[in-house]
Order: sequence, then C-alpha cells, then structure tokens
Amino acid sequence: MAIAKVHVNVEEQAKKAKKAARQLSLLTSEEKDEALMVMAEALENEYQSILNANESDLQAGIAKGYEAAFMDRLKLTKVRIQDFAEALKDVAKLNDPTGRIVSSWALDNGLQVEKVTVPLGVIGMIYEARPNVTVDATGLALKSGNSIILKGGSSAIYSNRAIVGVIHAALRSTKIPEDAVQFISSTDREATQQLFTMKEHIDVLIPRGGASLINSVVQNATVPVLETGVGNCHLYIDKDADPVKAMKILVNAKTDRPAVCNAAETVIVHKEWLNSHLSLFIDTLNEHQIAVHGDRTAVALIPNALPAGEEDWSSEYLSLDLAVKTVGNMEEAIDHIDQYGTKHSEAIITENKENAEKFMNLVDASALYHNASTRFTDGGALGFGAEIGISTQKLHARGPMGLPALTTVKFKMRGNGHVR
Repeated sequence: MAIAKVHVNVEEQAKKAKKAARQLSLLTSEEKDEALMVMAEALENEYQSILNANESDLQAGIAKGYEAAFMDRLKLTKVRIQDFAEALKDVAKLNDPTGRIVSSWALDNGLQVEKVTVPLGVIGMIYEARPNVTVDATGLALKSGNSIILKGGSSAIYSNRAIVGVIHAALRSTKIPEDAVQFISSTDREATQQLFTMKEHIDVLIPRGGASLINSVVQNATVPVLETGVGNCHLYIDKDADPVKAMKILVNAKTDRPAVCNAAETVIVHKEWLNSHLSLFIDTLNEHQIAVHGDRTAVALIPNALPAGEEDWSSEYLSLDLAVKTVGNMEEAIDHIDQYGTKHSEAIITENKENAEKFMNLVDASALYHNASTRFTDGGALGFGAEIGISTQKLHARGPMGLPALTTVKFKMRGNGHVR
C-alpha cells in the first residue's frame, strides 16, 4: 500500500506547540493527570481502529521484506495497546516533576532566591518502528508540562496517525490543548530536516531508534539533542559466577525480547568458568536456539559456532544471535566492553563482591548490573511509569529517562526594591 503524500507546514506546527506549552504551564497536576486518564481510557476503547491501522503497516512491512525483529517492534496487539494505556495511568500516579523547589536561600541583602523545576518547553521526538513511543512520549511530555512534536518513521505511519487521532479526540474534553501534541504526518525527508533546525520554537530533540537515525540527528540538528543510544549490551560471566544464576540471566537477557535495545548481544566468559561448565553452557544455548559467533576458543569448544568478525563485536543483532568472547581475567572483559560497548547496559555475573564492585565502578555505561539481567534498563521496570528513551550521554540526563529528565530549572528572585 502506497503512503499518501501529506503536505505539512512543520514550522506552523512548532509554533502551535510552543503556544500550547505556555498554556500547559498554567495547569495543575490534577488537570494534567485527569487528561492522561482520559487518554488511557480512549486507547482502551478505540483499540480496534488502531489495530486496523497497524495491519496496514504490517502488510507494507511484509512487502518491503522487513526483518523479524523490526516487525516485532512494529506489531501491535490488543494486549500491547492495553499496556500503553496502563503506562499512561502509571505516569498519572507519579509525582509532578515541575514546580519543585530544589533549593532556596536568602542573600545577605535580603533578596530571596529559589531554584525551581520547570518544563523544558517543546520536545521534538524522532523515532522509528515503535508505535508505543507515540503514547509513552506523549504521556511523559504532557505530565511534565511539555508540548511534543512527534515524527515517527514511515514504517509505522498508519499506526501512529491512528494513535494520535485517538489522543487528540480525548484531549478535546480535557484542560490540555489539543495543539500540545503535534504529529508530523508527512514521510518526506524535508519535514524531518525542518524539525532539526527550528531552534527558535523547539527546545530539545530526542531521537529514538537505530544508530543511523541517532547519528543523523546528532550530526545535522541545530536544536539541542538529548541523545539516546543503541544497545550493544554485554554479560560478563566471571570465574566465580554461580552457573544456575548465570544461565538464568543469560537466557532472559538474550531471549526474552531479542529485538529491544536492552537485550544482551555479547557474552564474555572467563575461560576457567567455561571449562568447568561447558556442557551446561552448550545445552542452554541449544535449548533456546541461540546462534553463537565466537572467538577462536569459543569456536573450538562450542559446536556449530561461527567465527566472529569485527562486526560481530560491535553489532546490535536484535535477534537470537550472540557473540561469545572468552577472557582470562576481568580486566580483559572490561577492555573489551570499553572498546565495543555503547555505554548502554553492562552486567557482571559473579559471587565475588570485590570483582562486582570493581566492574561496576570501572565500566563506563548508563546502567550496570551485578547478578541481574540487562532487561531491567527500562523506565517501566524501574518504576518511572514509562520512558522517553535511554540516554547514553552524560549531560543533563543519563540512563532510562522518565519525568525528571524532561524538566530543567529556573531561578526565581523576590525582593523589595533591591538594586545592585
């Protein structure tokens, strides 16, 4: 099915979003929460129309030969839509991140100073085949008092149009202006380029997707970028790892949802541990149909393992493929992660607490785990209600970004004729 060309004026949409952001700043927490609950109920009631639209995207994806991992991210079900709605309800229950006094003090001259949290303003969200982002990002933006401009990929265009249509209809009965949620319905590259450069109307861009999308935004945008990252995540099985824990975590991190960014892509195994538990390791891989791309030692020990090339150490497979690296000590494991990691999520499995602390202190990543799966790097799993992305940079926000990441601060000074 060909996607109909839609003429849009992105600058006009950005102006509307900016105006709506000012209106949002005057709303109470209760008014924002009520709107989120109305949106959630609308999604639950209108799920079939969204599924019908999603089917158009899925058929187009099949025709274009999209990979299974991509199709999994694109596919919606009644349960997934209900999960979207529940995430909105969870966000509504969270504390409002705005209007919080971070600190306050009085100067010697009596001038009163307050440092207060406020919304960022207008958020530009650029993302690929993840219709859930349309809901999660909108809910988090509105709860934190921000307007949002959504630019999803062409692969999910029908799904996103339907979702935003439901959201807009819901907002008409609330205090939040409909213009606070803008959706760029054009699939033309020109519309995206416009979004990159409207610094006077948009306060921040957040890209969420593959490496090419993120790099394109970072390299071409004049609007400040809150960078999310791809997930070349590692599990390091230390020589003192409990074998039962290790295999349980490996299976979850690799197979629970292979197509997501917090799934494990490389397992680094201490050679002593591998020699002691080789049969268990091989049986676990075979049971879960995990395909191994290994270094020379791994290929020699693991039946049907393929020799790993440079691209295997740096790839985000998003499938049941797994790179296996063998090391003689933890320092080698940390060096490997330092060279190939994407600063997303890294885990160590060990009963040696000293090694665990050393690993977690030395490895540079937004999320570190000891004896736990990398799949917990997720806003919902960590109690944020939802997330707008996982930041792998170090300025402003890092790791799963919930409501606090969508605020900044302003200083409010109160005087009585004070001059300097």
